Amino acid sequence: MTFYTFTEKNLRQFTEHVFLKMGCPEKDAILAADVLLKSDLRGVDSHGVARLSGYVRLWEKQRINATPNVRVVYETATTATVDGDAGLGLVAAPFAMQIAIEKAKAYGSGWVSVKNSNHFGIAGYHALMAVEQDMIGISMTNASPLVAPTYSSERLLGTNPMCYAFPAGKYPPVVVDMATAAAANGKLEIAQRSGLSIPEGWAQDASGNPSTDPHQLKQGGSLLPLGSDKDHGSHKGYGLSATVDILSAVLSGANYGPWVPPFVAFLEPSANPVGAGIGHFFGAMRVDGFRPAQEFKDHLDNWIARFKSARPVDEAHKVIIPGEPEYDFEKERRINGIPIIDAVVNDLNDLADKLGIEKPR
Repeated sequence: MTFYTFTEKNLRQFTEHVFLKMGCPEKDAILAADVLLKSDLRGVDSHGVARLSGYVRLWEKQRINATPNVRVVYETATTATVDGDAGLGLVAAPFAMQIAIEKAKAYGSGWVSVKNSNHFGIAGYHALMAVEQDMIGISMTNASPLVAPTYSSERLLGTNPMCYAFPAGKYPPVVVDMATAAAANGKLEIAQRSGLSIPEGWAQDASGNPSTDPHQLKQGGSLLPLGSDKDHGSHKGYGLSATVDILSAVLSGANYGPWVPPFVAFLEPSANPVGAGIGHFFGAMRVDGFRPAQEFKDHLDNWIARFKSARPVDEAHKVIIPGEPEYDFEKERRINGIPIIDAVVNDLNDLADKLGIEKPR
């Protein structure tokens, strides 16, 4: 496996050009590129530019609307439902989170569900929008049915990530950004491109037997919930995933469970959908709705300091604050560039040839 390093500026320009070639308005192309680049900068390589070709294929199949009319279709003082008009989730999600933030500014908290959308990148991008306003941010989305509930061999749920982000003072924000599956599908895709096996506990075959084959999903297998099996708490991961699915889709009017449309273009959406597109859910809460914001941040700093000083089990490890590795990745990659594996680079070069744009350098 070979890595090539690209500057943030170069990858950003290339990504913007791809979205422009899809017909996205300039402001949408810039925003979508920003969401994807945030993934690569934070070390979540499975959700960054590695996803670009997937968006293009969905657009070619007319499953992504490049010029959507993203709008509010239901609203109260503190809540709203947004219709993404089959556009990029990378655009609809920030739109919805901004509404949640504005409602929180006025009323203390804001809650927005989204239907008729597509893949929205990393959940952390959207939750961190609230943190910038001294708010607690919550972001989640349902996804293609690749995960089997506990005791099932049938794929009924997505990896269904959720994120909670909290503003700190002298420390970076605490960001709990995670899939509710044992592993995100993007990690299997990276393993496929790298020619590596996956750890036991991530996936099972079509009969429900453990598998380390990253291609297992193409053979009728499924991902496992967080916890992997009942003895290790998979019922808890299943419950978290169900919560995301209900808040993101049953609440908004999007597709849920096995009806969620697949991200891959070679699989067709359900012929009998129960909603529109995929769904997201966002929340923003003003810290000063509970106590003065600076008091909260001072005490969160104290919480962080105490946990960082926890006695490690061995000298090779230390206790890590949620979001700390991603923060460190972002600092380092903004300076030294973003490493991309050769398989993804080849994918980007093929995209450049197809769309008639300059290849990333």
